[in-house]
Amino acid sequence: MSQSSPLALRGITKQFGAVAAIERFDLEIEAGEIVALVGDNGAGKSTLVKIISGLYQPSSGEIVLNGKPVNFRDASDARAHGVEVVYQDLALVDQQPVYMNMFLGRELVKGPLRTLDRARMAQETQALVTELDVRIPSPRAQLSDLSGGQRQGIAIARATHWASGLVLMDEPTAALGVAETAKVEETILRLKERGAAVLVVSHNLEQVYRIADRVVVLRRGKQIGTRSLADVEKNELVGMITGLVQ
Repeated sequence: MSQSSPLALRGITKQFGAVAAIERFDLEIEAGEIVALVGDNGAGKSTLVKIISGLYQPSSGEIVLNGKPVNFRDASDARAHGVEVVYQDLALVDQQPVYMNMFLGRELVKGPLRTLDRARMAQETQALVTELDVRIPSPRAQLSDLSGGQRQGIAIARATHWASGLVLMDEPTAALGVAETAKVEETILRLKERGAAVLVVSHNLEQVYRIADRVVVLRRGKQIGTRSLADVEKNELVGMITGLVQ
């Protein structure tokens, strides 16, 4: 794979005292590729997402973004490097309109008094939700008035707006029904069309087969394998997750 992949993880290890949460993990994700990260509870999936997003620092190994090694001090440092995460609990503000959620912490201002440029934020929000086909009544709609699927769509749109080519998703449809899940999956596939590199943590293997190009299996912190979805049967994948396939 090319040196300038949006994300390359090389020998990532994470120790918590004597416990190895992640052992020598390697992965590259190309632009326009969706990689699913799967494994049972406690396999290390969330730990890995926290390392990539700056919440944890690796004990050893290297994170490379767009060909350049990085060392994140914290999550805001990772965001400054264009790493965005969509969590299942969204981290959105119900009492604010959609456009304010889109620019949360990065509000656009105008004039010498630096007043909020609400019109421009609403306009940019509308352009992005239209491009990603996230159907909402208006960028000025109150977030609390939207459905779970619409809110998750906004969270993905926000990540897309600020990411420089890499979007991490931690169980993005876990709390959604079937129809809303399908809508969010469509939005994720549009990120691929835009050329984003996407890493999705999912416990839903049907979803993995619907949206991902490759799958990485973690078991008790160890990388069991990385496979193209076209080359792995579901039964084999389950065996890799559970330990029946070594």
